[in-house]
Amino acid sequence: MISPELKQALESELSSSLDTECKIEGSNSIGGGCINQAARIKTNLGDFFIKWNLADAFPKMFDNEKLGLEILHDTNEIHIPKPIATGKINNTSFIVLEYVESSNQQNDFSENFGRALANLHKHTNDLFGLNHDNYIGSLPQFNDRRDSWPTFFIEERLERQVQMAIVVGKIPNQTVEQFHELYKLIPNIFPDEPPALLHGDLWSGNYMINKDGQACIMDPAVYYGSREAEIAFTKLFGGFDLTFYASYNEVFPLQTGYEERIDLLNLYPLMVHVNLFGGGYLGQVQSILSRF
Repeated sequence: MISPELKQALESELSSSLDTECKIEGSNSIGGGCINQAARIKTNLGDFFIKWNLADAFPKMFDNEKLGLEILHDTNEIHIPKPIATGKINNTSFIVLEYVESSNQQNDFSENFGRALANLHKHTNDLFGLNHDNYIGSLPQFNDRRDSWPTFFIEERLERQVQMAIVVGKIPNQTVEQFHELYKLIPNIFPDEPPALLHGDLWSGNYMINKDGQACIMDPAVYYGSREAEIAFTKLFGGFDLTFYASYNEVFPLQTGYEERIDLLNLYPLMVHVNLFGGGYLGQVQSILSRF
Protein backbone atom coordinates (compact mmCIF):
# COMPACT_ATOMS: atom_id res chain seq x y z
CA MET A 1 0.00 0.00 0.00
CA ILE A 2 1.08 3.56 -0.66
CA SER A 3 1.42 5.49 2.58
CA PRO A 4 -0.33 8.87 2.98
CA GLU A 5 3.07 10.57 3.05
CA LEU A 6 4.20 8.88 -0.17
CA LYS A 7 0.88 9.68 -1.85
CA GLN A 8 1.25 13.35 -0.99
CA ALA A 9 4.84 13.43 -2.25
CA LEU A 10 3.84 11.70 -5.51
CA GLU A 11 1.03 14.17 -6.12
CA SER A 12 3.41 17.06 -5.51
CA GLU A 13 6.13 15.76 -7.85
CA LEU A 14 3.65 14.80 -10.59
CA SER A 15 1.92 18.16 -10.40
CA SER A 16 5.27 19.93 -10.69
CA SER A 17 6.59 17.73 -13.52
CA LEU A 18 3.35 17.85 -15.54
CA ASP A 19 2.57 21.48 -14.72
CA THR A 20 -0.99 20.48 -13.86
CA GLU A 21 -2.54 19.52 -10.53
CA CYS A 22 -2.41 15.75 -10.16
CA LYS A 23 -4.53 13.76 -7.70
CA ILE A 24 -4.14 10.04 -7.04
CA GLU A 25 -7.48 8.26 -7.20
CA GLY A 26 -6.35 4.69 -6.56
CA SER A 27 -3.47 2.22 -6.80
CA ASN A 28 -2.74 -1.46 -7.40
CA SER A 29 0.39 -3.24 -6.17
CA ILE A 30 2.68 -4.79 -8.79
CA GLY A 31 5.71 -7.01 -8.31
CA GLY A 32 8.75 -4.77 -7.93
CA GLY A 33 11.54 -7.33 -7.70
CA CYS A 34 13.92 -7.97 -4.83
CA ILE A 35 14.63 -4.42 -3.68
CA ASN A 36 11.70 -2.27 -4.79
CA GLN A 37 8.00 -2.02 -4.17
CA ALA A 38 5.90 -1.08 -7.18
CA ALA A 39 2.38 -0.03 -8.05
CA ARG A 40 0.14 1.26 -10.79
CA ILE A 41 -1.42 4.51 -9.71
CA LYS A 42 -4.61 5.93 -11.18
CA THR A 43 -4.81 9.71 -11.30
CA ASN A 44 -6.95 12.42 -12.85
CA LEU A 45 -4.20 12.73 -15.51
CA GLY A 46 -4.03 9.02 -16.33
CA ASP A 47 -2.18 5.98 -15.04
CA PHE A 48 1.47 5.85 -14.01
CA PHE A 49 3.92 3.21 -12.80
CA ILE A 50 5.82 3.89 -9.59
CA LYS A 51 8.67 2.17 -7.76
CA TRP A 52 9.97 3.01 -4.32
CA ASN A 53 12.62 1.76 -1.90
CA LEU A 54 14.80 2.78 1.05
CA ALA A 55 16.73 5.91 0.18
CA ASP A 56 19.67 5.23 2.50
CA ALA A 57 20.13 1.68 1.17
CA PHE A 58 20.30 2.71 -2.49
CA PRO A 59 21.44 6.34 -2.73
CA LYS A 60 20.47 8.12 -5.97
CA MET A 61 19.29 4.85 -7.54
CA PHE A 62 16.15 6.32 -9.07
CA ASP A 63 17.75 9.64 -10.01
CA ASN A 64 20.35 7.73 -12.00
CA GLU A 65 17.76 5.35 -13.45
CA LYS A 66 15.82 8.39 -14.67
CA LEU A 67 18.94 9.79 -16.34
CA GLY A 68 19.56 6.46 -18.08
CA LEU A 69 15.96 6.13 -19.23
CA GLU A 70 16.11 9.68 -20.62
CA ILE A 71 19.24 8.87 -22.61
CA LEU A 72 17.59 5.79 -24.11
CA HIS A 73 14.21 7.46 -24.60
CA ASP A 74 15.72 10.40 -26.45
CA THR A 75 17.14 8.12 -29.17
CA ASN A 76 13.59 7.22 -30.27
CA GLU A 77 14.87 3.83 -31.44
CA ILE A 78 12.86 1.52 -29.17
CA HIS A 79 10.01 1.89 -26.70
CA ILE A 80 11.33 3.03 -23.33
CA PRO A 81 8.93 3.88 -20.47
CA LYS A 82 9.05 7.66 -20.32
CA PRO A 83 10.43 8.82 -16.97
CA ILE A 84 8.19 11.42 -15.37
CA ALA A 85 9.62 12.29 -11.95
CA THR A 86 11.73 11.19 -9.01
CA GLY A 87 11.53 12.25 -5.40
CA LYS A 88 12.12 11.45 -1.75
CA ILE A 89 9.99 11.58 1.36
CA ASN A 90 11.60 10.74 4.71
CA ASN A 91 13.68 7.61 3.91
CA THR A 92 11.67 6.58 0.85
CA SER A 93 12.90 7.28 -2.68
CA PHE A 94 10.60 6.88 -5.65
CA ILE A 95 10.43 7.11 -9.43
CA VAL A 96 7.35 7.68 -11.58
CA LEU A 97 7.22 6.31 -15.14
CA GLU A 98 4.80 6.05 -18.01
CA TYR A 99 2.49 3.09 -17.40
CA VAL A 100 2.97 0.59 -20.23
CA GLU A 101 -0.05 -1.53 -21.15
CA SER A 102 0.89 -5.09 -22.10
CA SER A 103 -0.40 -7.28 -24.89
CA ASN A 104 0.52 -10.33 -26.96
CA GLN A 105 3.50 -10.08 -29.26
CA GLN A 106 3.02 -9.53 -32.97
CA ASN A 107 4.51 -11.89 -35.56
CA ASP A 108 7.26 -9.38 -36.31
CA PHE A 109 8.13 -8.85 -32.63
CA SER A 110 11.58 -10.48 -32.66
CA GLU A 111 12.54 -9.02 -36.02
CA ASN A 112 11.64 -5.50 -34.94
CA PHE A 113 13.28 -5.96 -31.53
CA GLY A 114 16.59 -7.02 -33.09
CA ARG A 115 16.52 -4.16 -35.57
CA ALA A 116 15.67 -1.61 -32.89
CA LEU A 117 18.50 -2.74 -30.63
CA ALA A 118 20.95 -2.58 -33.53
CA ASN A 119 19.89 1.00 -34.26
CA LEU A 120 20.20 1.89 -30.56
CA HIS A 121 23.77 0.57 -30.63
CA LYS A 122 24.63 2.93 -33.47
CA HIS A 123 24.36 5.83 -31.03
CA THR A 124 27.90 6.48 -29.90
CA ASN A 125 30.16 8.64 -27.75
CA ASP A 126 33.80 9.66 -27.64
CA LEU A 127 34.53 7.55 -24.54
CA PHE A 128 33.50 4.26 -22.97
CA GLY A 129 31.52 4.67 -19.75
CA LEU A 130 29.14 7.42 -18.70
CA ASN A 131 29.20 10.80 -16.96
CA HIS A 132 27.64 9.26 -13.85
CA ASP A 133 27.58 5.95 -12.00
CA ASN A 134 24.39 3.92 -11.66
CA TYR A 135 23.25 0.48 -10.51
CA ILE A 136 23.07 -3.01 -11.91
CA GLY A 137 20.46 -4.77 -9.82
CA SER A 138 21.16 -3.61 -6.28
CA LEU A 139 24.92 -3.22 -6.84
CA PRO A 140 26.66 0.02 -7.75
CA GLN A 141 27.84 0.10 -11.37
CA PHE A 142 30.91 2.27 -11.90
CA ASN A 143 31.23 4.11 -15.19
CA ASP A 144 34.46 6.11 -15.00
CA ARG A 145 35.18 6.94 -18.62
CA ARG A 146 38.04 5.38 -20.56
CA ASP A 147 39.25 5.75 -24.13
CA SER A 148 39.41 2.03 -24.93
CA TRP A 149 37.06 -0.89 -24.37
CA PRO A 150 39.74 -3.26 -22.98
CA THR A 151 40.76 -0.70 -20.35
CA PHE A 152 37.15 0.05 -19.41
CA PHE A 153 36.20 -3.64 -19.31
CA ILE A 154 39.13 -4.50 -17.06
CA GLU A 155 39.03 -1.52 -14.69
CA GLU A 156 35.32 -0.60 -14.51
CA ARG A 157 33.68 -3.96 -15.03
CA LEU A 158 35.78 -6.96 -14.01
CA GLU A 159 38.16 -5.56 -11.41
CA ARG A 160 35.41 -3.57 -9.65
CA GLN A 161 33.45 -6.79 -9.14
CA VAL A 162 36.54 -8.79 -8.18
CA GLN A 163 37.42 -6.25 -5.47
CA MET A 164 33.83 -6.30 -4.22
CA ALA A 165 33.95 -10.09 -3.99
CA ILE A 166 37.28 -9.99 -2.11
CA VAL A 167 35.83 -7.65 0.52
CA VAL A 168 32.89 -9.95 1.24
CA GLY A 169 34.93 -13.16 0.97
CA LYS A 170 33.16 -14.60 -2.07
CA ILE A 171 36.20 -15.30 -4.26
CA PRO A 172 39.33 -17.39 -3.53
CA ASN A 173 42.83 -16.02 -4.11
CA GLN A 174 43.48 -18.43 -6.97
CA THR A 175 40.51 -17.06 -8.90
CA VAL A 176 41.68 -13.50 -8.27
CA GLU A 177 45.07 -14.45 -9.72
CA GLN A 178 43.35 -15.96 -12.76
CA PHE A 179 41.55 -12.67 -13.37
CA HIS A 180 44.83 -10.77 -13.18
CA GLU A 181 46.40 -13.12 -15.72
CA LEU A 182 43.38 -12.67 -17.98
CA TYR A 183 43.80 -8.89 -17.90
CA LYS A 184 47.11 -9.28 -19.72
CA LEU A 185 45.34 -10.99 -22.64
CA ILE A 186 42.25 -8.78 -22.98
CA PRO A 187 43.88 -5.92 -24.98
CA ASN A 188 44.49 -8.35 -27.86
CA ILE A 189 41.08 -10.05 -27.84
CA PHE A 190 38.50 -7.42 -28.79
CA PRO A 191 37.97 -5.76 -32.18
CA ASP A 192 38.34 -2.00 -32.43
CA GLU A 193 34.84 -0.49 -32.39
CA PRO A 194 33.47 2.84 -31.16
CA PRO A 195 31.47 2.96 -27.91
CA ALA A 196 27.83 1.91 -28.35
CA LEU A 197 24.90 3.09 -26.25
CA LEU A 198 23.83 0.06 -24.18
CA HIS A 199 20.80 -0.78 -22.08
CA GLY A 200 23.34 -2.55 -19.88
CA ASP A 201 21.13 -5.19 -18.23
CA LEU A 202 19.25 -6.69 -21.13
CA TRP A 203 17.78 -10.09 -20.39
CA SER A 204 14.29 -11.53 -20.71
CA GLY A 205 13.21 -10.09 -17.36
CA ASN A 206 13.90 -6.53 -18.47
CA TYR A 207 11.64 -6.26 -21.46
CA MET A 208 7.90 -6.54 -21.90
CA ILE A 209 5.46 -6.61 -24.80
CA ASN A 210 3.63 -3.31 -25.13
CA LYS A 211 0.07 -2.70 -26.32
CA ASP A 212 1.27 -2.70 -29.95
CA GLY A 213 2.79 -6.16 -29.55
CA GLN A 214 6.36 -4.80 -29.69
CA ALA A 215 9.27 -4.67 -27.26
CA CYS A 216 9.53 -2.18 -24.43
CA ILE A 217 12.81 -2.33 -22.48
CA MET A 218 13.14 -1.18 -18.88
CA ASP A 219 15.30 -1.26 -15.73
CA PRO A 220 18.49 -0.21 -17.53
CA ALA A 221 22.09 0.01 -16.37
CA VAL A 222 23.06 2.43 -19.13
CA TYR A 223 26.58 3.14 -20.34
CA TYR A 224 28.57 3.37 -23.58
CA GLY A 225 30.42 0.11 -24.12
CA SER A 226 31.05 -2.76 -26.49
CA ARG A 227 27.82 -3.74 -28.20
CA GLU A 228 29.12 -7.31 -28.07
CA ALA A 229 28.72 -7.12 -24.28
CA GLU A 230 25.01 -6.38 -24.67
CA ILE A 231 24.42 -9.22 -27.11
CA ALA A 232 26.40 -11.59 -24.90
CA PHE A 233 24.25 -10.59 -21.92
CA THR A 234 21.08 -11.49 -23.85
CA LYS A 235 22.41 -15.03 -24.21
CA LEU A 236 23.27 -15.54 -20.54
CA PHE A 237 19.92 -16.71 -19.22
CA GLY A 238 18.55 -18.69 -22.14
CA GLY A 239 18.85 -16.07 -24.86
CA PHE A 240 16.36 -14.56 -27.26
CA ASP A 241 15.14 -16.30 -30.40
CA LEU A 242 17.17 -16.71 -33.59
CA THR A 243 15.12 -14.14 -35.50
CA PHE A 244 16.17 -11.47 -33.01
CA TYR A 245 19.87 -12.11 -33.62
CA ALA A 246 19.50 -12.48 -37.39
CA SER A 247 17.64 -9.16 -37.63
CA TYR A 248 20.24 -7.44 -35.47
CA ASN A 249 23.00 -8.66 -37.79
CA GLU A 250 21.17 -7.46 -40.87
CA VAL A 251 21.19 -3.92 -39.50
CA PHE A 252 24.54 -3.89 -37.67
CA PRO A 253 26.63 -7.02 -38.35
CA LEU A 254 28.73 -8.30 -35.48
CA GLN A 255 32.41 -8.75 -36.17
CA THR A 256 34.07 -12.05 -36.95
CA GLY A 257 34.83 -14.21 -33.92
CA TYR A 258 32.13 -12.67 -31.75
CA GLU A 259 30.89 -16.09 -30.59
CA GLU A 260 34.32 -16.80 -29.10
CA ARG A 261 34.08 -13.67 -26.94
CA ILE A 262 30.62 -14.30 -25.45
CA ASP A 263 31.77 -16.13 -22.32
CA LEU A 264 34.56 -13.63 -21.68
CA LEU A 265 32.09 -10.75 -21.85
CA ASN A 266 29.66 -12.52 -19.56
CA LEU A 267 32.24 -12.63 -16.78
CA TYR A 268 30.89 -9.23 -15.76
CA PRO A 269 27.23 -10.16 -15.20
CA LEU A 270 28.33 -13.48 -13.71
CA MET A 271 30.54 -11.66 -11.18
CA VAL A 272 27.60 -9.38 -10.40
CA HIS A 273 25.64 -12.53 -9.58
CA VAL A 274 28.53 -13.89 -7.50
CA ASN A 275 28.40 -10.71 -5.41
CA LEU A 276 24.62 -10.73 -5.18
CA PHE A 277 23.90 -14.43 -4.74
CA GLY A 278 27.15 -16.45 -4.52
CA GLY A 279 26.42 -20.11 -5.07
CA GLY A 280 27.04 -21.75 -8.42
CA TYR A 281 27.85 -18.52 -10.24
CA LEU A 282 31.44 -18.65 -8.98
CA GLY A 283 31.81 -22.07 -10.60
CA GLN A 284 30.71 -20.64 -13.95
CA VAL A 285 33.26 -17.84 -13.58
CA GLN A 286 36.04 -20.28 -12.75
CA SER A 287 35.10 -22.49 -15.70
CA ILE A 288 35.44 -19.55 -18.11
CA LEU A 289 38.71 -18.36 -16.59
CA SER A 290 40.21 -21.84 -16.96
CA ARG A 291 40.02 -21.52 -20.76
CA PHE A 292 42.38 -18.54 -20.88
